[in-house]
Amino acid sequence: MADHEEDKQLLHLVFGGELESLDSTRFRDLNDLDIVGVFPNYKTAEAAWRAKAQQTVDNAHMRYYVVHLHRLLDPEKDT
Repeated sequence: MADHEEDKQLLHLVFGGELESLDSTRFRDLNDLDIVGVFPNYKTAEAAWRAKAQQTVDNAHMRYYVVHLHRLLDPEKDT
C-alpha cells in the first residue's frame, strides 16, 4: 500500500508571462499568459517552473510563478 504522504495532492499551478516593468508583477497582456500546468506536488511544479524559466532566460521581462493551489483550496491546513 502506498505511503499516506504520497497520496496527498498538494496542487500547484505554474504560469507566467511578460511583465510591463521589471519593478512590478503586472503582466503586459493577460491573454498571452502561459499556463504551464497544474502539478500534484511542489517538486514537479518546481521542475516545470525551472524548465520554463530557462527557456525564456533571454527575455528579462518574462516571469514564471508557482502558485500553491492547495493553500487556496483549503486555507485552514498548513501543508
